[in-house]
Amino acid sequence: MEEVVVVDSTDKQIGVLEKLEAHRLGKLHRAISVLVFNSKGEILLQKRAADKYHSSNLWTNTCCSHPRPFEDIAQAAKRRLREEMGIEASLKWNFSFEYKTNFENGLIENELDHVFFGESNQIPIPDPNEVSEWKYVDMEELEIDMKNQPEVYTYWFHIIIDKILRENFITTDDAN
Repeated sequence: MEEVVVVDSTDKQIGVLEKLEAHRLGKLHRAISVLVFNSKGEILLQKRAADKYHSSNLWTNTCCSHPRPFEDIAQAAKRRLREEMGIEASLKWNFSFEYKTNFENGLIENELDHVFFGESNQIPIPDPNEVSEWKYVDMEELEIDMKNQPEVYTYWFHIIIDKILRENFITTDDAN
């Protein structure tokens, strides 16, 4: 049974719930998103596997998940990058944001998402239960494609990319 950390809007832990139960109830919980860039400044994207419980077959950031109860957020980000994509990278926390959205299957994503950047030129060896495809993409090309085909990207990835572009985050140089 996979559990998530239920938090208040200040990220103070207020409980633990089974993951799907938290999504059924729409409880605010802690999440992580990792964005890995290669030495060319291209971002590594994954296409979520077809069997994912929500947002299946959509393109998104390099990896995303939930820290386990009592697990350090940065360590959770490294662990999930290794488990989902089969790569290692030094990661740096960049920002956090809160979002809530309802999915067609009745689940509610209500997350306080902690976003980490990293750099790696490793070739991913993704877990097929998590990822169906991957690719490195130039940020300018990504921005254009997300405007032209917004429906092929996850809800939270739009928020992350909008924040990166709006606030002019320096991606690869900051990732070390």
